[in-house]
Amino acid sequence: MELFKGHDFVFADRKCPHALTALGYDQGSLAVGRYGDYWRALRRLCSAELFVNKRVNDAAHLRQKCVDSMIMYIEEEMAVKQATKEQGIDLSHFLFLLAFNVVGNMVLSRDLLDPKSKDGPEFYDAMNLVMEWAGKPNVADFMPWLKWLDPQGIKASMAKDMGRAMKIAEGFVKERLEERKLRGEMRTTNDFLDTLLDYEGDGKEGPHKISSQNINIIILEMFFAGSETTSSTIEWAMAELLRQPESMKKAKDEIDQVVGLNRKLEENDTENMPFLQAVVKETLRLHPPVPLLLPRNALKETKFMGFDIPKDTQVFVNAWSIGRDPDAWEDPLAFKPKRFMGSKIDCKGQNFELIPFGSGRRICIGLSLADRVLHLGLATLLYHFDWELGDGSTPKTLDMKERVGIIQRKLHPLKVIPKKRSM
Repeated sequence: MELFKGHDFVFADRKCPHALTALGYDQGSLAVGRYGDYWRALRRLCSAELFVNKRVNDAAHLRQKCVDSMIMYIEEEMAVKQATKEQGIDLSHFLFLLAFNVVGNMVLSRDLLDPKSKDGPEFYDAMNLVMEWAGKPNVADFMPWLKWLDPQGIKASMAKDMGRAMKIAEGFVKERLEERKLRGEMRTTNDFLDTLLDYEGDGKEGPHKISSQNINIIILEMFFAGSETTSSTIEWAMAELLRQPESMKKAKDEIDQVVGLNRKLEENDTENMPFLQAVVKETLRLHPPVPLLLPRNALKETKFMGFDIPKDTQVFVNAWSIGRDPDAWEDPLAFKPKRFMGSKIDCKGQNFELIPFGSGRRICIGLSLADRVLHLGLATLLYHFDWELGDGSTPKTLDMKERVGIIQRKLHPLKVIPKKRSM
């Protein structure tokens, strides 16, 4: 609380991981960009044009479409598995597909991952590798004099894979520019890419202009930030519920009570599901998507809690440890959604014992979108299917180890057996 309330401006800068300086990514980034005129202008643009409540609300039908597609793909996969007498599907694959396509629809007005997709799978593969390189411990981040040497070759590998993803993003932009030329002033889309292109310039005319290179970077960032974080959180929620059948039953009973059995579950239904909301909060407490948030940086020398902090000091906020702090939480290592029933604690950055999305000036700008996708995605999975653990796992033996990286994923993807519920 002292950091985010009393010293938020002083620590509003970012210390960018060395890997993410490849191809000038940090120069155009909102997430890891330095605090200044460009960052503030880009933050305002994203807040007003992509993540403003009205646009997020108006895009409910797009999220519904992506969730419906995920259910269809799971059913198709189940049919294939039954034909080959295999058991279990990799749930993380379908959750990533959901999150990736939600971002694709909001930014580019299209699904990027489906059986007929051309660029989507390559974009997905390149971005997966980019996330891996970004999460690898890099000695150059802690011994800056070694940056020029790139001793582990991480920046070089990042440049290669980010270059692939950037080229595909550039293709999306060129395609849209051609469409705009053909149709003149008449728009057939009104997505975030159109908004970015309205602000396109050489970058020298002021902070309100965005260079072509930075437009490509912003598009990539929307996929980086919005895909892995959301999909991993739903995967953790499903894993925790499968370990606690009584919580799973309680969540399903609540969904059935709200939705009934004769109509489709809709996004606004989740507003009337306090236990489901508690499950999501409890998952974010134990498994924050970015355990150390993103490192902050001191803009100037300052005093903080009795310490003299030099300028350019890197600051990590350990959201993972805060969520498991026995001084803040009773029985902190146990998954107990009921602790949030009737509680006013939320994840919006003002309750400092629960800050999975950060707080202050650098709080995650996509929080409102993530909130909707998490609740809709999880509720839909529970409503459409009954779930069993695959790979011979039981609630007591399910492996809950974490994978090291910027994003906290399960070390071993969750293998499950879905059985379609009879409505």
